[in-house]
Amino acid sequence: MDDTEPPSPRPRQTPDPPTLQGRSPGAETLRQLGERGLIARVRARAPEVAPGTRVGIGDDTAVLDVRPGSALLATTDLVIEDVHFRLTTASPRDVGWKALAVNMSDIAAMGGRPRWALVALAVPSTTPVAEVDAFYEGLDEAASPHGVLVVGGDTSASPDGWMINVTVLGEHPGVPRLRSMARAGDAIAVTGSLGRSAAGLALLEAGCPIALEPALAAGLTSAHLRPIARVREGQWLATQEAVHALMDCSDGLATDLGHICRESRVGARISLDRVPVDDAVREAASALGQDALAWAIGGGEDYELLVTGDAETLPALAEALQRATGTRLTLIGEIAAGPPEITWLDERGAPVPMAAGFEHFHDSPSLARPDRP
Repeated sequence: MDDTEPPSPRPRQTPDPPTLQGRSPGAETLRQLGERGLIARVRARAPEVAPGTRVGIGDDTAVLDVRPGSALLATTDLVIEDVHFRLTTASPRDVGWKALAVNMSDIAAMGGRPRWALVALAVPSTTPVAEVDAFYEGLDEAASPHGVLVVGGDTSASPDGWMINVTVLGEHPGVPRLRSMARAGDAIAVTGSLGRSAAGLALLEAGCPIALEPALAAGLTSAHLRPIARVREGQWLATQEAVHALMDCSDGLATDLGHICRESRVGARISLDRVPVDDAVREAASALGQDALAWAIGGGEDYELLVTGDAETLPALAEALQRATGTRLTLIGEIAAGPPEITWLDERGAPVPMAAGFEHFHDSPSLARPDRP
């Protein structure tokens, strides 16, 4: 984190209107509703019968059927108030969406299909029931396009702020793509564009209008509040023999490509002028006096897919992926033999220093991610 003062508090966002009628319609807060009442509301959302789910919410554990021959994928992520979001800039519905999307992105990064979610939610007892309803509505909105079902979890009172832990289980019918599968000579590519989430948070934290088209600003803030998991793209890429390593960009290109380099015991060279940064990010950076490329390299939370694969084949696969999914795949560099280090190259091919991405618990302000509160 830098030494600047945190943004001044702003009024908490008005919660999204709930659509679920609970067992205790007069309850206004969780203290009045109680844990059993909350669990009843959550259970009322789940379907009675769902493919692959023998037992869902209501028992000690869910009982699930994995398709014969498929590998089970499991991932979990914490989402914590004032670390990953602020309730002054994100609605409870946004928080629900993001809590699930970041986990589905991990399944997508293995080339798998997300199927089930377990949701542990801890919030203060004074939290309005309407806000918790909105949280689960946002989670359902993120889950629905991919057929992901909530099959269990936990609830608890929190002494201070919201804490959410989501576990997503998925399936992979073949060989999951791992960080350790990159090879020297591979091309490196990334889906979509980078820096949008960091730009969106910067706009939210600025708290004042800037000279940016409203539609562009809305697109950037949405990228931060409601990231899109590249599930379809990950499944498509995992069917291609020319694709070797896959992972998602959650902590920034610098950090995540570093993971691939270490796990695969290779180096990497990235041409900075080829890193995809869209015009909206550049306009926001200019308006806020920030560096768009720094957002793209170290900002994180874009949840795009980072890909390595056969250098001769990957360009054709990029065209095929765009035809199949509508998502762009941009080649940005190459994997090289040598120590697990990243060399950043300017437009002349000369090495230049770039700041590292985000890492929890790190004390150095230079390594703190700029898009984190």
